[in-house]
Amino acid sequence: MDMHTKKNKYRVVFLLTTIILISISGYFYYESLNSKIKAEALKKAAISNNKAQISAESIKKADITVTSVGDCTIGYDDNFGYINTFPYVFKKNNSDYSYFFKNTSNIFKNDDITTANLETTFTNATIKAIKTYNFKSSPDFAKVLSSGSIEAVNISNNHIYDYLNQGFEDTKASLNSSNIKYFGEGNKYTTEVKGVKFGFLGYNAFDSSSDLLNQIKSDISSLKSEGCIVIINFHWGVEGSYTPNEIQKKIAHFSVDCGADVIIGHHPHVIQGIEQYKNKIICYSLGNFCFGGNTNPIDKDTFIVQTIFKTENNRLVSYGLRVIPCSISQVSYVNDYCPTPMTGTKKEDLLIKLNKLSPNAGFKVSDQFNFINQIGN
Repeated sequence: MDMHTKKNKYRVVFLLTTIILISISGYFYYESLNSKIKAEALKKAAISNNKAQISAESIKKADITVTSVGDCTIGYDDNFGYINTFPYVFKKNNSDYSYFFKNTSNIFKNDDITTANLETTFTNATIKAIKTYNFKSSPDFAKVLSSGSIEAVNISNNHIYDYLNQGFEDTKASLNSSNIKYFGEGNKYTTEVKGVKFGFLGYNAFDSSSDLLNQIKSDISSLKSEGCIVIINFHWGVEGSYTPNEIQKKIAHFSVDCGADVIIGHHPHVIQGIEQYKNKIICYSLGNFCFGGNTNPIDKDTFIVQTIFKTENNRLVSYGLRVIPCSISQVSYVNDYCPTPMTGTKKEDLLIKLNKLSPNAGFKVSDQFNFINQIGN
C-alpha cells in the first residue's frame, strides 16, 4: 500500500470517527435539551394547575333556600262564634301547636329561612280597634309558628293593631318569647346564612305616597350598604282580586329599581300572578295560608314560594324560583287550618291557573326551579 492510499484511509477513519463522535454528542445534547424542555413544560403545567386549584379554592360557593308563605291568621274574631274556629280546631287536635303546619313543616325544616305574613295578634287585651274584623289568639299561640319551623314573620298589615298598641306590643313580646324574628312597622330583620347576608322588610302598601316610597328607598339603601340580599313583603292590593292593581305594580317596580331582589305580596286572600321585572321576581299575592279568618272560604288555593340564591364569594350570581301548590285545608268542605301540598290534577290545575295569571313571568311557573342570572344586576 503506497503512502497516498494509507493517508486516505486514515482520513476516512478520522472522518468517520469525527462523524460518530459528533452524532453521539448531538444525541446526548438533544436528549439533554429535550429533558430540559419537558421539565420546563411540566413545571409550567404544575404552576398552571396549582393556580387553577388555588383559584377554584378561592371561590366560595353557597346555595341558600328561602321559603315564603302568605296570610297566617293564627287566631280568630270572637264576634263570629266559636265552633270550627282556629282555637276550636286546636283543642280538637289535643291542643297540639304543631298540628297546623304538620303537612308543610318538612318543607320548612329543609330550607334555610321560612317567612310568613302574621295577620293576627297574640294578646290577652280586650280593647279592640273599631273595625269589621279583629283577630287575636292567646300569647302562647306564637308556638304554632316555632313548632312549624317558621323563623320570621311580617307584621306590617291591617290586623297587627286590631287590639291597639297593647295588642301590638304583646304580639312582639310573644314572638320574642318563641324566638320568632319579625320585620315591618319600622323593624328590619337581618341574618347571615353560610356567610351571605339577608335583609327583610315589610310594609302596608295600599297607596304609593311619597312618604312610603322614600321610606322604601331609604330602607333598601341601608340594607344594601350592609351587603344584604333584600326581600320585601308588601301587604297590598284589593281583597278578592286575582290581578294586581296599578299601585301594586308601581310600588313593586320602584322597589326593584331601588335594589330589592325579591318581592312577596299578600292581602287579597286569593292568589295573584308572578312577574319578572329587570331580572327580579315579584309575587303579587300568595293568598291565604294558615288562615283562621274564615271557617270555610270558597277559594282555598294558595302556594309556597321557594327561592334558591346561588352565591360565589358571598356575591349573588343567580337565583331560582319554584312554587309548591297547596290548599289552605286538608279537606274541601271546611277550613281545618292545615295547609297541605296538592297532588295530581289539583296541583296541575293550580299551576295552569297561576300561569294564566302570570303572563310576564318570563318562564313557565312550576314546582321546578327556574333560574335567573343576577350578575351585573
